[in-house]
Amino acid sequence: MLCGSWRSRRRQPEEPLVPAQVATPVGLASPPASQEGNIKRPGLRALKKMGLSEDEDVRAMLRGSRFCKIRSPTWQKERLYRLQEDGLSVWFQRRIPRAPSQHIFFVQHIEAIREGHQSEGLRHFGGAFEPARCLTIAFKGRRKNLDLVAPTAEEAQRWVRGLAKLRARLDAMSQRERLDQYPPGDTHTWIHSYLHRADSNQDSKMSFKEIKNLLRMVNLDMNDMYAYGLFKECDRSKNERLEGPEIEEFLRRLLKRPELEEVFHRYSGEDRVLSASELLEFLEDQGEHKATLAHAQQLIHTYELNETAKQHELMTLDGFMMYLLSPEGAALDLAHTRVFQDMDQPLAHYFISSSHNTYLTDSQIGGPSSTEAYVRAFAQGCRCVELDCWEGPGGEPVIYHGHTLTSKILFRDVIQAVREHAFTVSPYPVILSLENHCGLEQQAAMARHLHTILGDMLVTQTLDSQNPEELPSPERLKGRVLVKGKKLPDTRSENAWGQVAERREVGRPGGWSWWVGGRPPLRLVSQAKQISPELSALAVYCSSERVIPQWPPQSHPTSPPGNSFVRHNARHLTRVYPLGLRMNSANYSPQEMWNSGCQLVALNFQTPGYEMDLNAGRFLVNGQCGYILKPVRLRSPNTTFDPECPGPPRTTLTIQVLTAQQLPKLNTEKPNSIVDPLVRIEIHGVPADCARKKTNYVLNNGFNPRWGQTLQFQLRVPELALVRFVVEDYDATSPNDFVGQFTLPLSSLKQGYRHIHLLSKDGASLSPATLFVHICIRS
Repeated sequence: MLCGSWRSRRRQPEEPLVPAQVATPVGLASPPASQEGNIKRPGLRALKKMGLSEDEDVRAMLRGSRFCKIRSPTWQKERLYRLQEDGLSVWFQRRIPRAPSQHIFFVQHIEAIREGHQSEGLRHFGGAFEPARCLTIAFKGRRKNLDLVAPTAEEAQRWVRGLAKLRARLDAMSQRERLDQYPPGDTHTWIHSYLHRADSNQDSKMSFKEIKNLLRMVNLDMNDMYAYGLFKECDRSKNERLEGPEIEEFLRRLLKRPELEEVFHRYSGEDRVLSASELLEFLEDQGEHKATLAHAQQLIHTYELNETAKQHELMTLDGFMMYLLSPEGAALDLAHTRVFQDMDQPLAHYFISSSHNTYLTDSQIGGPSSTEAYVRAFAQGCRCVELDCWEGPGGEPVIYHGHTLTSKILFRDVIQAVREHAFTVSPYPVILSLENHCGLEQQAAMARHLHTILGDMLVTQTLDSQNPEELPSPERLKGRVLVKGKKLPDTRSENAWGQVAERREVGRPGGWSWWVGGRPPLRLVSQAKQISPELSALAVYCSSERVIPQWPPQSHPTSPPGNSFVRHNARHLTRVYPLGLRMNSANYSPQEMWNSGCQLVALNFQTPGYEMDLNAGRFLVNGQCGYILKPVRLRSPNTTFDPECPGPPRTTLTIQVLTAQQLPKLNTEKPNSIVDPLVRIEIHGVPADCARKKTNYVLNNGFNPRWGQTLQFQLRVPELALVRFVVEDYDATSPNDFVGQFTLPLSSLKQGYRHIHLLSKDGASLSPATLFVHICIRS
């Protein structure tokens, strides 16, 4: 219906254990939601644990609401939305019923909730509805915004408040609370939906056939003889049916983690509990050299579920599992998830998260342009966005991919989005990279909009009049917006620190190499073009200049070409961006550019793939603020470092891939579709360090596959290396299918037994999908 006037409705670290034959995870993924009235849903236990079962807003969401979903001026349809009783997902109605997984979205995947006409869609198409009734749910990854209009302002507020409470509670829950909600010995709550789906006649009893269906649902094709033996062991009543405690016993056996039990028993001894001193010994073997007895005691109080054990400062196996699954036990150094680097150095000393064609949400030939693309880029920590500016009607400049069929958006709307969203995730400076194709009049209009909308955010003059030729630091530029653009010739010096060298990636097939025959030094080349004084004046610290290869070197004639480029980037900013002839907004590997110290390596954020995985991994640390301090060898103007000749190996990285837990099914609608997983570990760094090694594949087991294989790498420049863990579904006749990945800097990788928490292709969490590995780094 059209709703325009609608009003309704964990002993030797060098010798990692080889785990036992079967290894299983503690938990399962959130089950697919059922369609309305299709199967029984779990009780309110999850919400009670969250302290929200009696909340009036949450209770209203459980009853459901009929919203008007807005897509365009003519596509405005009434749809039912209802919170599932797990408190983690929302079921929604579709005109044509689809697979159950296509009828839900998860609260943890929500990026933001906006009230009123605060999305591009509602600003353009929601004018007929009062702002108080409107809300936008913005998602992480590539999922489109959900623009909704409630029957009343109060109902809209109930959903805004309710979703905010659920998101805040999920974010605030400690690992103890999360695991107390889904403890290892209590399987009922989180497997409830799977059990009901497998129970074909809904008699609350499970035949062996139904148990086999359950195993397939959770991505496990178990040998019939083994499965039936386990089934018979649990069938205490000897009636070929499991019910009540028998089902829970079957699940407890299925969900054991023998490899974790073996680690635990090595340290706990015969009493099968860890004292604080035994836990400290484990932590020290893990490489936690700063760990103290007090810290071990604190971990017991945080993660132990048994109150009696906790009172005696003891940790049981369940508490040990909880710790290893927590952020404190993960592979990523928890201290690096906050801003921990020196932020008072010049801008040229940092890698800066940068986007190319930021305005696009899809293809650069005919895809839509949107201010929402800028909002999403900022949400991912991007600090340099691109604006392709062209002449627009009515004296208003527009942004789009020129001479293509991409749609157009107003320049002023983008600047407004910058003002509203640029500093929601990171307080550090944003750079607006202007690709200016406008005439003098509309350039003046651009300058006017920048001044009027951004106000004091906009940097309009140097910050230090005593040292005007010194690039300021990210710390000093907090909350400020810089403009990168062309300057008039008489206002620029050829050797100015503020010049930003720009170059498309060119050369070899595949589009990933920047220079042909190495990296020659740079020569700045001015481009003759009319620039308005108003816009020229705003390029205070970032004056754009194209660069071309120059040979032989002039500034450093005795330096190899790679070193000369590194020296250049120790003082000047360099921006790199994809070749414009690409038809599908594909990306290039950013690593080669980082190896030479390029700061602004711009990628198409709208295009998922390993390139964006590397970018996300590079900027994963330092609080995801979008600025990463370059290694010392890339910051000194007299450095002798050449990424092509880095010297002999200095570091050995050894990773034993042990097990995986609850890998996602690639085809959730086909129970017999089970993955054959393998793990590939990639090193991305200087060319001599780049390597890929993989395990064998495990046949028909995405639930608890075991490998126990060791992969080793020799590294010459560890401070530039990224480690990428990839899980694929093996296929003998076609390319393997992607299952999940996680990328992080080697310098942030912790040693010992660790879980790798996997991410999807677009960067969303695949929780509880994990890899369990042992990591050893020797220098």
